[in-house]
Amino acid sequence: METSIKILDKTFVPFIKEEEISAAIEGLADRMNDDFAGVSEENAPILLCTLNGAVPFTGALLTRLRFPVEMAAIRVASYLGTESTGEVRTILGLEKSVKGRLVIVAEDIVDTGNTIEQLCKTLREEGAAGVRICTLLLKPDVYKKNIPLDYVALRIPNRFIVGFGLDYNGFGRNTRDIYVLQ
Repeated sequence: METSIKILDKTFVPFIKEEEISAAIEGLADRMNDDFAGVSEENAPILLCTLNGAVPFTGALLTRLRFPVEMAAIRVASYLGTESTGEVRTILGLEKSVKGRLVIVAEDIVDTGNTIEQLCKTLREEGAAGVRICTLLLKPDVYKKNIPLDYVALRIPNRFIVGFGLDYNGFGRNTRDIYVLQ
C-alpha cells in the first residue's frame, strides 16, 4: 500500500487494505449465500449495482455468490467534491423490470442514506416485491434513516475516502486499497 496518493488538489493516506476489503466481502457473501440457499432461477433476486462507485464491490461480491442472481445497474449521484449535496439525481435509470422481483441493492458506501431512501422509493414505485440493501461501507455516525441495511461489510468513521470504486471528482476509483483524506 502506498504511503499516500495525490488526487487533483487533495492528498489521501492509507485507510483500509485490499486484504481487509476482500475478507469483509467474503464474509458478506457467506451470509448472503446462507440467506439465499435454495433459490432457483425462477425466483432469483436482481443484484442492482449502483454505478459508478459500486462496480468493484459488486464484481467482487458477484463472483462469491453461490445462488442464481440477475444483474442490473442504475446510476445515481449525490456528491459534489467531498460533500454530499443532499440531493439524489438519477443519471441512468433501470434498464430491467423489477416488477414482482426481490432486488438487492449493491452500494459502495452508505452515509446520510439519502441515496438508499431514493432508490427504495423508486424500486417500490416500479413494483419490486422487496428490497434488501447490501453495502461495502457504512458511516453509522451519519446514517439516520429508518431503512434497514441488510448486509454491511465494514463500518467506518465519517471521513472522506477514495479507492476501490470510491472517487473524488471522478478520480481515484482504480486503487485496490481505500484511502482517507489527509
